[in-house]
Amino acid sequence: MIDNKVILITGGTGSFGKKFTESVLNRYNPKKLIIFSRDEMKQYEMEKTFSVKKHGNIRYFIGDVRDAERLHRAFRGVDIVIHAAALKIIPTAEYNPFEAVKTNILGAGNVIDAAIDNKVEKVIALSTDKAANPVSLYGATKLCAEKMFIAANNYSSEDTGFSVVRYGNVFGSRGSVVPFFKGCREKGVVPITDSRMTRFWITLDRGVDFVIRALEEMQGGEIFVPKMTSMKITDLASVICPECRQEEIGIRPGEKLHETLVPKDEGIHAYEYPDKFIIYPYVAGQKTRNNGGIFLGSEFEGYRSDNNPEWFSTARLKELICEYDRTDILV
Repeated sequence: MIDNKVILITGGTGSFGKKFTESVLNRYNPKKLIIFSRDEMKQYEMEKTFSVKKHGNIRYFIGDVRDAERLHRAFRGVDIVIHAAALKIIPTAEYNPFEAVKTNILGAGNVIDAAIDNKVEKVIALSTDKAANPVSLYGATKLCAEKMFIAANNYSSEDTGFSVVRYGNVFGSRGSVVPFFKGCREKGVVPITDSRMTRFWITLDRGVDFVIRALEEMQGGEIFVPKMTSMKITDLASVICPECRQEEIGIRPGEKLHETLVPKDEGIHAYEYPDKFIIYPYVAGQKTRNNGGIFLGSEFEGYRSDNNPEWFSTARLKELICEYDRTDILV
């Protein structure tokens, strides 16, 4: 599916983009892989690892998803788009709300229009657990973007299909709590918003693999949700900063005590599979296309980080932190 295809990833210099690029170049033979992002310095640094000279099929495009004209030019001849560009930091979005709207909502609309007009075959938009029952502006903008991409199947031709991948925190990525806790090691105190807090976590490798499988399976209109592992935030702090005192500081605005990946109310449109959930489209004109999953239904209580049967053990957390320290995975 990826071999001999032209692939473009928006926000391609971020955590996901770098790992996706590495995986695709190592495992497949795309005709072209286009890194589309607005930060020339990040592209300059990324090009040192994935150079055009070494990888003749990679290209770097400077551009912003807010710029519809630039997207239309960049999408010309593209077969597959992975939309990863977003403003993601919750306090930043709360303080600069319309900037988040411009990128996460209006930018999503630009991606949709450019994909349809250029007859892109498949578009996968990356979303977040924050979009499920959102309490932050960031989550609200991503919920809106999800609905836009799903609805796009209604007015796109059969040439272009849209789906969404929704998952939680990526272990060790830029902006995650892991590098923050690591920075507290020398201070002797690690701040904890709430000692009861739980979170979903996924490794970057698994996140990329899941998106590639979603590309293979998508028919259009689905939200793919991987089954993830939960952890207690206090356990993570204890593993990263075993000598530090934990100080509870209270939940910040826009933050949840527990995360949700599949809300209770979405159960009537969702099916469970061995490694994932799929929320099938329920907008007018789109039909459920279940393929062997277990229907969740109205009795479903939601898939949350606190009721998840899969939990990281302390030993596994130590393994992940050792790997992080060894490679300094701040990507």
